[in-house]
Amino acid sequence: MDMPSVIIGLALLAFWLYCLFDVITSPEQDVRRLPKILWVIIVVLLAALGGLLWVLLGRPRVGDTVPGVGGLYGAPPSTMPPPAPRPEAPRGPDDDPEFLRHLERRLRDED
Repeated sequence: MDMPSVIIGLALLAFWLYCLFDVITSPEQDVRRLPKILWVIIVVLLAALGGLLWVLLGRPRVGDTVPGVGGLYGAPPSTMPPPAPRPEAPRGPDDDPEFLRHLERRLRDED
């Protein structure tokens, strides 16, 4: 086998695995056109062609609206809940005013 055919084969294998993983991990309600199990069968049996069909016809797209269905792919951006507030980052002891006051008192008491 020559090098270009090996590279093309590996690229097709990587594309097929990506598509198979993408079908399996996509939420059932967000898959387009066919039921999710049929997409899995198509991608497994038709390999690269099935993967191409999945990407073009079945894969959820951001911004698509599905009536009555929410979620990352089903809800329009305006109705998606705001992101949760991030917790305050942990502070080091030298950034904590209470720790510094306590340390200062302790140092004065030791002298």
